[in-house]
Formats: sequence, C-alpha cells, structure tokens
Amino acid sequence: MAGTQFFGERIKRNEDPRLLTGQALFTDDVNLPDMLHAAFYRSPYAHGRIQSIDTSMAQEMEGVVAVYTADDLGDYWQPGPLLVPPPPVKDIVFNERTQVPLAKDKVRFVGEPIAMVVAESRYIAEDATDLIFADIEPLDAVVDLAAALEPDSALVHEDVGNNISAHVVQQKGSYEAAKAKADHIIQREFEYDHGIAAAMENRGVVAQWDRRAQRLTMWDTTQAPVFVRNGMAALLGLSENQVRVIAPFIGGGFGPKIMMFYQEEVLVPWAAMKLDRPVKWIEDRSENFVATTHERNQTHTVEAAFSKDGRLLGVHDVFLHDQGAYAPYGLTVPLNSQCTLLGPYDIENYYSEFTAVFTTKTIVTPYRGAGRQHGVFVVERLLDIAARELGIDKAEIRRRNFIPPEKFPYNNEIIFQDFAPLKYDSGNYEPALDKALQMIGYDDFYQNIQPQARAEGRLLGLGLVAYVEGTGIGPYEGARVQVTSSGRVSVATGIGTQGQGHFTSFAQIVADQVGVDVTDVDLVTGDTDQFHWGAGTFASRGAVVAGSAINEAARDVRQKILKLASDLLEVAEDDLELGDGKVQVKGVPDRAIPLGDLAQQANPMRGAVKPGTEPGLEATNYFGPEYGATASGIHAMIVEVDPDTMDVQILRYVVVHDCGEVINPLILDGQIQGGVAQGIGNAFYEQIIYNEQGQLLTGSFMDYLLPTSLDVPNVEIDHETTPSPLNPLGIKGAGEAGAIPTGPLFAQAVEDALNHQIEIREIPLSPSKLWELMQ
Repeated sequence: MAGTQFFGERIKRNEDPRLLTGQALFTDDVNLPDMLHAAFYRSPYAHGRIQSIDTSMAQEMEGVVAVYTADDLGDYWQPGPLLVPPPPVKDIVFNERTQVPLAKDKVRFVGEPIAMVVAESRYIAEDATDLIFADIEPLDAVVDLAAALEPDSALVHEDVGNNISAHVVQQKGSYEAAKAKADHIIQREFEYDHGIAAAMENRGVVAQWDRRAQRLTMWDTTQAPVFVRNGMAALLGLSENQVRVIAPFIGGGFGPKIMMFYQEEVLVPWAAMKLDRPVKWIEDRSENFVATTHERNQTHTVEAAFSKDGRLLGVHDVFLHDQGAYAPYGLTVPLNSQCTLLGPYDIENYYSEFTAVFTTKTIVTPYRGAGRQHGVFVVERLLDIAARELGIDKAEIRRRNFIPPEKFPYNNEIIFQDFAPLKYDSGNYEPALDKALQMIGYDDFYQNIQPQARAEGRLLGLGLVAYVEGTGIGPYEGARVQVTSSGRVSVATGIGTQGQGHFTSFAQIVADQVGVDVTDVDLVTGDTDQFHWGAGTFASRGAVVAGSAINEAARDVRQKILKLASDLLEVAEDDLELGDGKVQVKGVPDRAIPLGDLAQQANPMRGAVKPGTEPGLEATNYFGPEYGATASGIHAMIVEVDPDTMDVQILRYVVVHDCGEVINPLILDGQIQGGVAQGIGNAFYEQIIYNEQGQLLTGSFMDYLLPTSLDVPNVEIDHETTPSPLNPLGIKGAGEAGAIPTGPLFAQAVEDALNHQIEIREIPLSPSKLWELMQ
C-alpha cells in the first residue's frame, strides 16, 4: 500500500466550495436575536480641541438605545496597548503614544471616533450620529513630514514636546571608509507614498454577553484572535476562559486587521456587556478610508558608494517615516524598510537613520509588504542609476553584487523586526536571475523587440529587480491534531486565515503524515475555544510557523498510530505503513486497521490500561523558529507607454520566486498573482492624498483608483528552491512576495520605455505624474 504524496502537489482548495457557494461564515453573517447595531460619530477635523459634545438630540431619537462619549467610559477609557515595543537598538528615542477608545480632549485625525451610538438598527444609529454636535476648536494640521519637525510646527501630542515618534540609527562597517575608496558616488532623494489595503471585506465586530454563563463571545475580523481574547479579558476584568474570540472567514487581511485594539473593537463588547444585548458594528467603505490603518509616506535622502566595476561598497540612508496620529504598532514598518534596503546584496558598509514622525493622519501599521517596498525601492533605484552612469548592464550590476551561496547563513548584523540581528538563512540568487532573464527574453528584447518598436513609434521598456523578503518570524504557533472515530482527522490551530488557502495547505501536511486523503482533514483556525494559543497571521509566517507546528503535532499522532497498531497487529512499527485511511502490515493488505477503528480502540470503554497511557490518537505541539526565514525573487516586466497620454500598459510580467520547499504550487501562484495586483496598484494607481488641513481628498473609489482585472496581467511564474534550515519542512513565507518590488520595477521599465528622458524618484506614478515629469 503506497499512500498519496500531497506535499508539493497543485491541489484545489478545500475551502472553495463553501466560499464560492456563499456557505462560508463572515462576521457580517452573524445575526443574533435581539441584536443592536453601532455607529460612530467621527471627527471632521484633522486636529482640534474638543470644547463640548452635545448628544441630547441623538439620545432622544426613537430606536436609539444608548449614546456614549469618552466621559461615559469611566475607568474603561485608557490608551490601547503598545503591540510591538521598541527594538533593542542603542541610543533609541521612542515616545509611546497609542490610540484611545473615544477622543476626549483633542482629536488628532479625520475619522477619529468621538461618540458611539447603539440603536435598534444600523440605519437609526447612522441617522443619530448626524444629531451629535461637537464644538471643536480647529488647530493647525500636521501633514508634511519635514514641516512637522520644524520648531514652529503644531504638536500632535503636546506632552512630547515635538512631533518625533522615534529616532533610530543602525549601522555596520564604516560608510565613510567605503566612500573614501569609492570611484563613484550617487546622491538622491526618493519618496515612496502609499495607500490603503482596500480589502473586499471591511472590518467588523459582533459581541454577545451571556450573563448566565458569564461569558463573552466575539466574532471579529482580526488576524490575531488569541491576542484579542487575552487583551479583551484584561480590559473587561474577565479571565481568559470567559472570552471566546472567533475569527471566521475574512475577506482579506493584508496587515491592518492585525491592529489591536481598534476603538470599535474595544467598545462593541463593552456595550454588549453593559446593555446585556448582542451588538454588531460593520465598517462601511467611507469609514474604511479614514478609520482602518494606512501604511504611508517615507522620504529618503540617500548616498551610495560604488567601485568603477559596479560593486556597491556602502550605503548611507537617512529617512523620515509617517506614523500618523498614534503608533500602536511600534516601529515595525520603518524597521522593515531599514533592513530590507540591504536586499540580496553583499553590502558590507551601511548607515541607516530614521525619524518616525507623528502627523494628524490616520494611524500607520503594517500593510502587505510592511515597509519592505520602501527599502527595495531605494536600493533598486540606486543600482539602476549606477548601472546607467557606469555603463554596466542592469542585470549584470545586480549579479555582481549578489551575496554568494557560500556566505549563507548571512548575518546583516542590524536588528530586524523580530528583534534579532537580520540573518538570511539560505539563498542562491543567480539561478533565479538567469531564469527570469530567459523567461522575459531579455537579450531578444534589447536586440530586436525594443529597436523594432521604436522604429514604429512605440515606447517599450523592460524592468528587472531583485528583492529579499523576511518571513516566518516567531515567537511561536501551535496545533492540535486528532484522528476521530469516523476516520477523519481534526486539526485546530490558533492562527487565523484570510484567504491564504490554509484549509488546503495545512491539510496536505497532515494528510502525508497520517495517511489520509487531503479531503478527510478538517481544519479549524482562529477560534480561541478550539485552540488556546497563537500569535497570528502576519509577516508571511502562517505556513512557516503554524505549518511546522501542525507537522510536528501530526508526526506525534503518526507515532501513536504506529505504536498502537504495532501492539494490536503484533508486528514491529517498522513493518507498518500508513495510507488510504488505514494502517497495515507492509505487503499484507488483509492485515490492516482503518484509522477510525484504531481511534476507537485508543479510547477504550473498558479494560486494563497501562499507567501513563494517553487516550486517543491526538497530539498538541508547538513550533518557534530560531529566527525568521528569508524568501527572495526576481521580477521582470515589459511595458508600453502611450506617448500621448503617458498611460502604461503591462505587456508581460514574470516572477521567479524562491520560498524554499513549496507545499502547494497552485496556492502559491495565487498568492503571488494577488500580491502583484496590489503591487501594481501601489506603483501606478493608488495614492492617499491629504490637503494642508489634513482632509482626505481620495476617500472613495471615485478618487482612489484600484487596478482592475483589465490592468493586471496574468503573471508568468516559476520557482527556484533553496530550502530553509530553520524548520523541518524547509519552507519560507510567500504572502508578500508579489507586492514588494513592483514600485522600482515600474520606475525602471517606464524610464527604459522613455529612453531615460526622465529619472523617476517617487512612487506611486500615474499618467498625470509621468506627464508632469516629462514636461
């Protein structure tokens, strides 16, 4: 009997029938008897002092059950938790300021909640917010990063004394020494603006308090249900086993749904307990633009030292990072930028300094890529400029600077977001580059395709970039695997799911270990009653950390299966094999036990049991990596620029990606395709724009452009495999790979199409921006 090998196979997703037929549970699908609905009155000003709030008319409106302001919260009003503390960096400056449930004395961004209305319907609650009157004395908005640091700037947090959220310097080697022996110095300023996640499903919370059981249940669009359970229990004065948080299917997370605690997330369960009725709040799209966290602007002033043969000897980078009004997620985003700038390149001398700045804009937290885009943009643009000024082919200059395979594991020395020195576990970048060049037809493009197009008056250009993506950081994840008496296998893990295909890829890992079909594995994610511990879905860590934990638990169950079957069949464990849902003696099909029968015998009703015997075919295990794994890749793209409109059409897009061993290539390709779609949006369509008063000018899909299916090409994908030594499966993360390098790829390809008439130093682009640059 030979069982099917599922790891590495292109298996269709187990969860898709439920999703495609509308049978999957999302937070807004939760409708409970006697349920109330919440809406929020939000600040119309970016910055101002609250003089008074009049809620009397709203309270008198028929159907309104309660209206709450900060004064009504009593001791429950307190700043939210600092989710990520400052990193252990020498001489760091860090001013901790986190969001509050409802603004009390001052508002700090447009959309900050001031009052909460709870009513019999969402319609009534929304109408009642129009009857709330807040007397707010406007203050100067803080929008521009450089101006925010001037002595005469308005202060977002007066008690800090300035608008500095943090100041961090990290370095290795000596940039000044590298500069002294360099043949060529490049100095530039780069700006990378950003946008919003624009997930299909907005945020939402439903909370129910069972006073008889003294138990709170929350359905929450969160990427970190265990942290929400622990945090809400502490806030509400409950034990952790009195709080159940369920993160059901989620229509896109992308990072902003990690944030804990959003104001609404804190207030909805509090109101449910206070009113003893279930309460629901579902974010609408206009709220999403101002109330869900952004990832925003960075401005880099950078200098790079090169030898005449194109070796990057050192980089000196000083940048400003926009934190928004509060910084609950610490310094993850700018720290990622600082680290990811190093890319796949052997850079021995590096000085990086950033100042994180408080502004009167929406809070900034990680969004797919989480600051990595910014660092990649800087180093890839430097290499493009150096290649042009030194007369070196752009592919060749990257090849000359790659870290050679024999140098792995490669220690970059500076501190990464996991608070350990940034170490690359494994990598081999040249084969990926060679494959990408072959796939995109690099030589043929420059020898034939581009010259012929130019002769016809067409503007074609090719971009080529490389990147490294830090993935799979700790601290840990866990899982429980159980063979049930039906023969099906139940798996529970604390990690949530937002469309990554966990119900399939995790099932493939288990199916291989215990010898069942992948469709016979039932997975529960993101339910704190089913599994009590976990960190969450972020930083491309689901498959690496939770997948490894599931593999370890499934391996433990396999050993239990073999041990019990060995006793029952009276053969050595080495003489047994698993497959087709049973365990049998090798080569003797009639000496087999179905796993369901074996599970029943593992939990006997009667009979003697040896002391210390564990009942059931069940195991729980945990996995925590020593440090994060590093995936990598090469993106290549051919574009055509319309000379009249400056519109850009993508003709071909190629990705060669290395995320170690691949569990399911079909799911992986989908992750990359989706990431590229978001990367294209960030590079050429999407931009959050504020005016001088801190008012959002792009607060709807009429003004904030998303790429459509007509703008996103089918991505041609191939893989190289450099297994990670950090986990038993040899896997690395891949969730953010498509989105990270698209900005510099666009810039390089468009410059190439325009025959380098312009030098692009900012992202996002747009036809109007290109037109301005060309003038």
